Amino acid sequence: MNIVTIRRDWVGRVIDGRFTLLQWLGGSGWSGVFLTELGEPGSEKAAIKLIPADAGAEACIAGWALTATLSHPHLMRLLHAGRCQIDTVPLLYSVTEYADEVLSQILPERPLTPSEAGEMLDAVLDALSYLHGKGFVHGHLKPANIMAVGDRLKLSSDGLHLAGEPGRQFPAPSVYDAPESATGTISAAADFWSLGVTLVEALTQRPPVWDRSTDGEPIVPESVPQPFAAIARECLRSDPAHRCTLADVKARLEPARPLPVPPGKPVKALFAKRNVPAIIAAALVVFAAIAVLMPRSHQTQPPLPTEEQQPEPAIIAPQPHSPAPEPQSPAPEPPSPAPQPQSPAPQPQSPAPQPQSPVTETQSSTAAALNGAVAERVLPDVPRKASETIHGTVKVSIRVTVDPSGSVSSATLDSPGASKYFAKLALEAARNWKFKPAQVDGQAVSSAWMLEFQFTQTGTGVTPVEVSR
Repeated sequence: MNIVTIRRDWVGRVIDGRFTLLQWLGGSGWSGVFLTELGEPGSEKAAIKLIPADAGAEACIAGWALTATLSHPHLMRLLHAGRCQIDTVPLLYSVTEYADEVLSQILPERPLTPSEAGEMLDAVLDALSYLHGKGFVHGHLKPANIMAVGDRLKLSSDGLHLAGEPGRQFPAPSVYDAPESATGTISAAADFWSLGVTLVEALTQRPPVWDRSTDGEPIVPESVPQPFAAIARECLRSDPAHRCTLADVKARLEPARPLPVPPGKPVKALFAKRNVPAIIAAALVVFAAIAVLMPRSHQTQPPLPTEEQQPEPAIIAPQPHSPAPEPQSPAPEPPSPAPQPQSPAPQPQSPAPQPQSPVTETQSSTAAALNGAVAERVLPDVPRKASETIHGTVKVSIRVTVDPSGSVSSATLDSPGASKYFAKLALEAARNWKFKPAQVDGQAVSSAWMLEFQFTQTGTGVTPVEVSR
């Protein structure tokens, strides 16, 4: 097959009289992707892919026509497709949505977390379920074809073909291509092979080691956490008939259901919760028994039980501030005439604390409200390649609601700025901030803050301002 190289220096050329190649975005040797616009300069961005118009061109054009009829939230929209020529080179082109981020650009910087890998799998499985249900095979699942458009993950759609039919032949198969791809006929099982390779690479930054010349299967590193390691191994079976299916992968991703609690054997957490009031009740019974069994001569000495009961308000903090307990202290005095002559002695002690409660109430009611403060700030993790695209300063304002514990209960975009990508980074970072909550009358209350993030090529700054409480 005559190999045509898609060249970077084609930037500035116009495809089909309407799509200008504005910037080189990447390529694989036999194909190239450029930034373009759908209309006049400054209009909606799009990505245009150029590939050689070889012997399989007619099948490719027919496949794109079918792909244009598909619609799924996790599938890139195919907007335009056709033939073109640059100099004397015949080419095919396809125009799709513009991706804010590509997984293959993230992995050189860092691996995905297990949580991120789970989100990626959910999106990919939804897209594959839709494609396989429509009789299509993706055929080229790999990090370079998993993209983010706004806040949604999507699969590329410009290389799809019908299941059971010959796919497009590439100069050399890669580790992402299933062993049976050498025969030219690809089934849905090949997508799960590619999924296994992609999953390992997403979590370790490297695809699994595999020697295509042998009958062995790729090695899944021990560092891959469960359930992803088990899913990858089941996907990477050499025999397509033995690979896991969509249902198998989803079953492994489901969280384990809690076992039913046998009757009479509560779990430890429930047991702990029930045991605390039982201990308190038992202690009260013991104190009551001691009071009943105490000799009457000791019962005529009121100062002793008063001193012994003083620690109780420290355990039940709200009661000293409530006026309800105060009438209970003089209540036992009228029934016993004998101790009345002795009551004036302790009475000077009782009025002493009584004036303190109204003073405390007056101070709390007139006390000024205290503003909150930032306890822990989190800055967005901006990949180097993304920061290099910034010209000047990108400003994003996030409004966060802080609950009385100091955690962010909600975060919304107040001003997204000029970039959805950086707005998403700022929103994710804002959700992880911690605050010292605002206070009113000594009580922690909810508050609202405005966080203005400033993205530049040299770094990221943020200005927090409390706007209400």
